[in-house]
Amino acid sequence: MSEENNMPPEATESSVENIIEIEQPQIEKEMEVHHHAHDPAAPHHKKNWKSYFWEFLMLFLAVFCGFLAEYQLEHKIERDRAKELSVSFYNELKNDSAALKTIENFRMRKYTALKYLQSYFQDSSLINCSNTFTIELLYGYYTFSPSFFEPGDAILEQLKNSGSLRYFKSMELQKLTGDLSIAIANLRKRNAFEEVFYRENIWPFLVQYNDTKWYESIVARSNEFFVTFLKEYERTGGDVQFHFDKPEIFDRKKATNTTSIYKIILKGTGDSQYQIYSSLNSKLQEALRKEYHLQ
Repeated sequence: MSEENNMPPEATESSVENIIEIEQPQIEKEMEVHHHAHDPAAPHHKKNWKSYFWEFLMLFLAVFCGFLAEYQLEHKIERDRAKELSVSFYNELKNDSAALKTIENFRMRKYTALKYLQSYFQDSSLINCSNTFTIELLYGYYTFSPSFFEPGDAILEQLKNSGSLRYFKSMELQKLTGDLSIAIANLRKRNAFEEVFYRENIWPFLVQYNDTKWYESIVARSNEFFVTFLKEYERTGGDVQFHFDKPEIFDRKKATNTTSIYKIILKGTGDSQYQIYSSLNSKLQEALRKEYHLQ
């Protein structure tokens, strides 16, 4: 017979009650744990679609705001760079415009001198040259650089070669800048043609007929720039006349034709390429003033 059967009935009932009392808290604890496992506030609870949507929205907004901030920064940098380049470009254009006006005035004076020389070479005296002839010869044949315009295009080349022209958002500015670049290239071709003619025709004339003593005597009078001296010489009236070397071999027809062609080339360059450049320069200055509020 087992030991349980030998226990009195009171002991058996008491033991069962004790066991129940011991196991009850354990069962309640297990039920509590089980209950927490299904609690929505528990850390490992599965998220619903609303939670994912809001997390995605917040992440999207953070990225989007960062993109906007970077875009605004780049846009500001481009605006600042465009303003900086516009100021430099505008100053370059203004300086060239002022230089061109000075040169155009001198070219007009040179053109007048060539007209006079063309007429003089036809039938005037080559033995006793007038004082007026001396001055007109200086303007027409002895001066070259003062009548020669070389546009400055350092900023323009920087705009083209570095791709900085894209900073100019105005289509008008971009078009005018491109047109100016073409005008400068054409102007330089015309300048080169004029220079070749001067070197191949005017210099040989001076080499053959130059009065060396006369030239040295007038240059020795002043250390100033030649054009400055020439204007003063014209104003006061020179007292040392030019004398042709070997006037008996002077070819009047050739001298007249050479002077006439030189006059045509001078006027043609001024009326075409110089005027085209001057017009584009003015339009660009106006466009830059309007776009970037320059003075």
